[in-house]
Amino acid sequence: MKDLLLAIDLGTQSVRALAVSLTGDIVARAQRALMDYQRPQPGWVEHDGDRFWALTAACCKQALCTDASLSERIAGVVVTTQRASILPLDAQGQCLSPAIIWMDQRRCQQPPRLAAPWRAAFAAAGVSDTIRGLQHDAELNWWAEHQPEVHARAHKFVLLSGLLHHRLTGRFADSVGCQVGYLPFEARVRGWAPRWDWKWQALAVRPEQMVDLVPVGQLLGEVSAQAAEATALPPGTPVVAAAADKACEVLGVGALLPHVGALSFGTTATINITSPRYLEHTRFVPPYPAAVPGQFNVEVHISRGLWLVSWFKEQFGQAECEAAKRLGVSPESLFEDLLRQTPPGAMGLTMTPTWSPGIRHPGPEAKGALIGLGDVHTRAHLYRALLEGLAYGLRAGRERLERCSGVPMTELRASGGGSQSDLTLQLTADVFRLPVARAHTHDTSGLGAAMVGAVALGLHPGMAAAQASMTRVQRWFEPVPANADLYDALYREVYQPLYPRLSPLLQRLRRITGYPG
Repeated sequence: MKDLLLAIDLGTQSVRALAVSLTGDIVARAQRALMDYQRPQPGWVEHDGDRFWALTAACCKQALCTDASLSERIAGVVVTTQRASILPLDAQGQCLSPAIIWMDQRRCQQPPRLAAPWRAAFAAAGVSDTIRGLQHDAELNWWAEHQPEVHARAHKFVLLSGLLHHRLTGRFADSVGCQVGYLPFEARVRGWAPRWDWKWQALAVRPEQMVDLVPVGQLLGEVSAQAAEATALPPGTPVVAAAADKACEVLGVGALLPHVGALSFGTTATINITSPRYLEHTRFVPPYPAAVPGQFNVEVHISRGLWLVSWFKEQFGQAECEAAKRLGVSPESLFEDLLRQTPPGAMGLTMTPTWSPGIRHPGPEAKGALIGLGDVHTRAHLYRALLEGLAYGLRAGRERLERCSGVPMTELRASGGGSQSDLTLQLTADVFRLPVARAHTHDTSGLGAAMVGAVALGLHPGMAAAQASMTRVQRWFEPVPANADLYDALYREVYQPLYPRLSPLLQRLRRITGYPG
């Protein structure tokens, strides 16, 4: 029987291949760490595209070879990847340059010039700085300025999802649901922008350099003979268009209605809602295509999110790292003791998680900050302050989403590596004063992609049936009233006014040092 979906999940920290059943169980799983990013200059982050594919193919083969019957049970393949990581391909699909990863901070200095009517329109709307920031950050413009020979040779510019889809099927195609990044994409119509649109002037790219777009939930192609040999998938296996990792996480935790907030505690921390309407929580910041066909995900993100935990581990977690080696567990699991050692509020230590610039908020001057430091504080208080600051930042995102949707959130669904911590989810419930649910699996991105495939291939009659069969709550975390009262006061009286008051000083810091990131 064809009763399994193979979900390929290429995240920031690892790549996974998951054989997912129609009841949402992970039947087989293989994972490879992604620790070999290259940083040739400060602020640059890149990775070899062929290496991405090699690790992906190896994971598929490892997962499917755990049981001789697995490959014959695969009804279809779905791909979900980290967002906004892009690379150029030649006409044969070979990588012309390393992929520029979403964390990369290189900037174009001389972007294409917009026509006068567009410049006037953006000035009248008060968003000229936003558009200029987009142009300076766009990888397409950086290649055109700094590697014009690569830019000229590029047959296609693809996201990592487009790379994997090409290696699987031989087709230059990608899912509409994966188009997140500095590309000439128009979310309202779920396709490439019309040729008259300003995006084609703002970005150094031609329409013929874009891949074919396939709607979410439709057939993108079939596994080629070459890909079958590399992955152990049967040739001809259908490849279904899914969506980007955050969109699939939202679906995988079952957050399909606007009153259900989806929290992702990953390298990028996000809060999302699913909406049938096109909504902008900030002007000219569009929603993303959802993993549910025809829907949108409206998102607020903190770009360095749970990266802060990795930073803390590297800088202050040597004791836990050594103990983890002896015990055969992850260092993060031992950080729970640090939270137990400290009270809610971290004895006044407060962190703002504005470690990276945003599109409009925070601005280009963004830096993280810690205030309230005293001689009573230890690294345990610092760890709690990091997590509380992230929760405050996500709560601010919740308020922006509620204002634009007009729908109050009544519950939260959590996913990502950080959601495996009981104390982190309890802290989150207290900061939001809302119940928080943990899904039955931490592979929610792969699960969401599998749900798209199951519906597309007729294995479930619709998304509601797939949700009922494939998603479930492992545990609820209810807010503790006394803690919620304390966090309310800290959020309103300390956290909210913190960044506006620091911003002028951070602008001076940036001007004096000349260092943006």
